[in-house]
Amino acid sequence: MMPKKAKAAGSRKEEGPVPCKQMKVEAAGGPSALNFESPSSLFESLISPINTETFFKEFWEQKPLLIRRDDPALATYYGSLFKLTDLKSLCSQGMYYGRDVNVCRCVSGKKKVLNKDGKAHFLQLRKDFDQKRATIQFHQPQRFKDELWRIQEKLECYFGSLVGSNVYITPAGSQGLPPHYDDVEVFILQLEGEKHWRLYHPTVPLAREYSVEAEERLGRPVHEFTLKPGDLLYFPRGTIHQADTPVGLAHSTHVTISTYQNNSWGDFLLDTISGLVFDTAKEDVELRGGIPRQLLLQVESTAVATRRLSGFLRMLADRLEGSKELLSSDMKKDFIMHRLPPYSAGDGAELSTPGGKLPRLDSVVRLQFKDHIVLTVLPDQDQSDEAQEKMVYIYHSLKNRRETHMMGNEEETESHGLRFPLSHLDALKQIWNSSAISVKDLKLTTDEEKENLVLSLWTECLIQVV
Repeated sequence: MMPKKAKAAGSRKEEGPVPCKQMKVEAAGGPSALNFESPSSLFESLISPINTETFFKEFWEQKPLLIRRDDPALATYYGSLFKLTDLKSLCSQGMYYGRDVNVCRCVSGKKKVLNKDGKAHFLQLRKDFDQKRATIQFHQPQRFKDELWRIQEKLECYFGSLVGSNVYITPAGSQGLPPHYDDVEVFILQLEGEKHWRLYHPTVPLAREYSVEAEERLGRPVHEFTLKPGDLLYFPRGTIHQADTPVGLAHSTHVTISTYQNNSWGDFLLDTISGLVFDTAKEDVELRGGIPRQLLLQVESTAVATRRLSGFLRMLADRLEGSKELLSSDMKKDFIMHRLPPYSAGDGAELSTPGGKLPRLDSVVRLQFKDHIVLTVLPDQDQSDEAQEKMVYIYHSLKNRRETHMMGNEEETESHGLRFPLSHLDALKQIWNSSAISVKDLKLTTDEEKENLVLSLWTECLIQVV
């Protein structure tokens, strides 16, 4: 349901400097709930009444956006995403300091961590919250809260990038973190109470790292306002910010949903260039030629080396211009390995056990869970460097574990998918690019190859017979 016409929010004297008019939007009647029909509809409803074209043209990676909403239904929905009282049941499941929860407070512009050792107990958390005025930070709540899983899974489909979250619960008259900036795009949803925010001009636009900023370097805030339940705040990575819960009010709870960490053109170039050089060196003897003697011992780059490298880069650029394939060696696989599995309200059997008819030569099939699958061409991982041939790899996230999402458990993370000869690439593209396709029309030499291909995909729950 679309909200009524948006209007610019009026300023409040107690809130200090008024954010720029383009940044501040108020919805007279926001949506009663988010729209989960598709990744696009979910994001549209999340930032409503701003449309996505305006958002990406005027705000994304450029400047903050504040959306105020006077909608009790939406405020109630936001409040259901995470509450202070949820910590009691979560702690009973075995939460640990550091891994799952942090207890901290900003003291004289510095973060003071008040964590204990081992398991976190609700009564101790509540004691530190009430007596020490400490902020409770809960890491990646989508592991336990179904509605956040549902939201973040759709956002990962929409952005094509990992989407994490943290919940911050801060008592009245307190601040959890010192002024800092992050290396992620941030969407803040106010869930309970009110939170007073101050934003400052970035010293490092689109920063690639987290950093604390000293109070004396901040100057006056560019934007200052108080979020209430149902409100949303977006700001780009690198935006310096700090937030506190006003004195005399109830505690504040907000969730920070973040994305686009290490997802820049620079990252993609680094990911692409190694495969491009590897392929080109197979065909170009100049790239296989040795570098000058003692080049690695030089203090500075020589003019000859710089000229040669510049020439090679221009040659690689020309080669890339003529290619239609997106050459990504690690970013695709890393994203699909670490993202959330598709949201499932049941036991998730449809993600691990193939259902419906077995595909045959006379079947018509279609891809399912397309947003959770990547197709890429890589050197055969099972062969030595000298003998590596290109293979088609299909990676998917249907069997990923929600419980480990964004937790950095590399030893518990494995890739799921299939591998096919390069001769199968055109047939796979047919399946990818069609709403439905007849198995017998696949561009493969034999009927046996066609049946084996669709059977492999069906076994992994990637296609269904229609």
